[in-house]
Amino acid sequence: MLAALVVIFVVAYAAIALEHPLKVNKSASALMGAGLLWTIYALSLGDPHTVSEQLGESLMGTAQIVFFLMGAMTIVEVVDAHNGFEVITQRIRTSKLSSLMWLVGFVTFFLSAILDNLTTTIVMISLMRKLLAKQEDRLFFAGIIVIAANSGGAWSPIGDVTTTMLWIGGQITSLAIIKAVLLPSLVSMIVPLAITAYTLRGRDVVSPERVDSNHGLRSTEFERNLIFFLGLGILVAVPAFKTVTHLPPFMGILFGLGILWLVGDLIHRRKEDEFKQHFTLVHALSKIDMSSLVFFVGILLSVATLEHTHILTSLAQWLDQTVGRQDIIVLIIGIASAIVDNVPLVAASMGMYSLTDFPTDHFLWEFLAYCAGTGGSILIIGSAAGVAAMGLEKIHFFWYVRKISGLALVGYFAGAGIYLIQHQLMS
Repeated sequence: MLAALVVIFVVAYAAIALEHPLKVNKSASALMGAGLLWTIYALSLGDPHTVSEQLGESLMGTAQIVFFLMGAMTIVEVVDAHNGFEVITQRIRTSKLSSLMWLVGFVTFFLSAILDNLTTTIVMISLMRKLLAKQEDRLFFAGIIVIAANSGGAWSPIGDVTTTMLWIGGQITSLAIIKAVLLPSLVSMIVPLAITAYTLRGRDVVSPERVDSNHGLRSTEFERNLIFFLGLGILVAVPAFKTVTHLPPFMGILFGLGILWLVGDLIHRRKEDEFKQHFTLVHALSKIDMSSLVFFVGILLSVATLEHTHILTSLAQWLDQTVGRQDIIVLIIGIASAIVDNVPLVAASMGMYSLTDFPTDHFLWEFLAYCAGTGGSILIIGSAAGVAAMGLEKIHFFWYVRKISGLALVGYFAGAGIYLIQHQLMS
């Protein structure tokens, strides 16, 4: 049975990693894998009661992550529908490419920590289209946006899916992860940003002609500001809600979503249904990326079978005996996340190492949050932010390897070095 489970998981994993060449959506591969793994496990064990209990336990953990992400993605869609991000974009005024690069890098870094790296990448690349006319300039900016978004997401409990998974799983706490990973993440962005800004020095920003693409569907300035600050406030308040109430984060985000829904319905209540539809939560829910949420369900349930059969515990013991050093193991996991998706890697790591041996806020979990979050920038297929940028700007895989991968790798090791030095000094 164990050999069959490993083979099916590896095949499903390979199908996820080769999503683009195979032209098969990774969600399909993840769901197929989960279905086959649980079927084989249930038939082999022959104990329906135990299997049902374990599946229920795994489903509870998975549902918490999925509900949280669904709420966060919907809030961001509502803000975007009200042109809320113009509050930020209208303040970007510079005529030099290098200055714009620094500005965009830092805005992306901190915005990613509040929203998430995927949404921030989409927002910032959409903004670059309004600011830059040349495709070549936009490609460089897209590369730096991917690096900055992944670095910004790594140190925040709500910034990257993998950090969110560790936070919801109890491996890290919000204040500890911010204190431990903020500086390394900042370094992992500043190093590639400094090199790129230096190569672009002296060049002017060439802006495209302005075209109104909203087709008359615009919110008022009051509505835009209210929804932007309320949406942002809800996302930022979730860690505080968890600390005060000790309820899981998904409860806080769903509560916040209810508040935003109520406010949205109240401020648009006097409008015609046809005009109001664009701004409603119902419309926002129809726009969120459901295939990504289904993928998380599939991959987390797949990993759960390996956890219940103790395959991941055996793998952790083998890694400890072969490599020995935790920091090297985590660095390898981070680089591997550039080739395969970091979500299953982190899910597997959470199953490999128990909270009994590695308690909350242990070195292993904090360094894993940094490495899995920033390592995905090394290749464009290594993170959701990279895949989004690839689709939006039609970036070629090998162009990214030639121009951006080296910068991301240098940033990754620079940040890792800072984390290790910081950990030594503080402990």
